Amino acid sequence: MRMPDAFVIRSIDEIRFWSRIMKEHSLFLRLGFRCEDTQLINEANYFYKLFEGIEQRSHAFGVNTDPTTIQKFNIEVHTAASHIWAFKRKILGLILTCQLPGQNNFPLLVDHTSREANYFRNRLEELNQGKLEPLQDAIIDENVFFLKIMADHAKFIGHLLDPSERKLVDQAREFSHDFDQLLFQAQDLDSMRPQSQTQPLLNQFLDQNKVSVKSLRDFKETARDLINQCKIKSIIHPLLADHVFREAERFLEIIDMFEAALTGVGKRANLTH
Repeated sequence: MRMPDAFVIRSIDEIRFWSRIMKEHSLFLRLGFRCEDTQLINEANYFYKLFEGIEQRSHAFGVNTDPTTIQKFNIEVHTAASHIWAFKRKILGLILTCQLPGQNNFPLLVDHTSREANYFRNRLEELNQGKLEPLQDAIIDENVFFLKIMADHAKFIGHLLDPSERKLVDQAREFSHDFDQLLFQAQDLDSMRPQSQTQPLLNQFLDQNKVSVKSLRDFKETARDLINQCKIKSIIHPLLADHVFREAERFLEIIDMFEAALTGVGKRANLTH
């Protein structure tokens, strides 16, 4: 029996996770449009169905699927991710030029979703080209990306909770501040490359981030459960609450894999998260 191909495993994992995220972005954006924005609504519906189909098809592939088949699938999904990225940037441009007055999508949220689409398509391109970053570079870059995502989430939660939920709003603001600071630290580490890429510094970097991400993950989980039980006053869609929780879980999984890789590092190695 042929051994599972790491390229196949990683590609399927990325597509299963991020195609669901892209599908849900399409729904959230659509819910924020005005009734008269029929063209944008139709485009959002198109992307919802497109990524729903991609997600479903990804589950038909197994770890022993021929790598050539997965490579072709990656190219197809990369095209879809590029198109939804362009759609999101178009929406952002319309909002920032005041051409969609009264719609309910925060500009930062639209920018946030476009950054995730760009991350997704870049990862697929890296996988197909076999040009994955060395471990030390990947640790810094992935953390810079995800710390910004987590900081954004905290800001969105704070703004979408009802103002009367004072304690939860305060907690969200505290998380926003904490993750802004962690992001600044990560950006400082980034600017100090390669001197900052020693294993002790990276271990400390991951440990600190892991503690904070776990706290935010737990906060999101509690908020999600309370929203589902109708115990919180907010305009947060239940699916959005679960969406941001899953992204925090994803970040923790990546940190765990980085930590495992570092423990076995005696030389430069490519990350296989």
